[in-house]
Amino acid sequence: MFITETGAGLPNAESYASVAAADARCTALGITNWAPRTEASKEIALRNATRFMLATYRQRWAGRRAHQTQALDWPRYGVCVDGFPVLTTIVPVEVCNACIDLAARAADGTELLPDLDVGNNQIKRDKTGPIETEYFENNTSAAGRFVAIDAMLQPFFGAAGGAGMIKVVRA
Repeated sequence: MFITETGAGLPNAESYASVAAADARCTALGITNWAPRTEASKEIALRNATRFMLATYRQRWAGRRAHQTQALDWPRYGVCVDGFPVLTTIVPVEVCNACIDLAARAADGTELLPDLDVGNNQIKRDKTGPIETEYFENNTSAAGRFVAIDAMLQPFFGAAGGAGMIKVVRA
C-alpha cells in the first residue's frame, strides 16, 4: 500500500505526493509520458523522488519537523514564507509539486541519486625540480542538478540553506 504524507506527520509515509496529484499535475503541464505508466511504476517514481528530497534537502529546510516520529521532513513548524507562517498540518504545494516533477524525471529514466565519479586525480602537469604537480580539476558535482526544483523550494530553506538557521529581518 502506497502511503502519502497528509500533513499529519505519518511515521510510515513514503511520498509527499499521491499518484492522483501526480497524474493531475503531469496532465496540466503536458507531460505525456507519465499517464501511460502503471500505477506501480508511478508509485516507485514518487518514492524515489521523495528519497532524493530527503537526501538533498534535509539539512536545508527551515524550521523543524512537526513530529518526532514522522518519516518525512514535512510537515514542519517554524517555517515562514513571504512573512506568513506555514501551517504545521500541511505539506506545502511547492513541496508536493517538486516531488511530482522529480518523479516524472525518475520515471523517464533520470537517475536522481547517481553515484558520482570523483575522477582519478590525473596529473595535468608535473615539474621535477623544485617539485610541482598540478592535477586536472574535478568538476563532478551533484549540486545544482535540478535548478528549477531548487528554485521552487528556495523559500522553504533556512537563511543559509542549513539546519538550525533562521531568517532575521531588521525593522
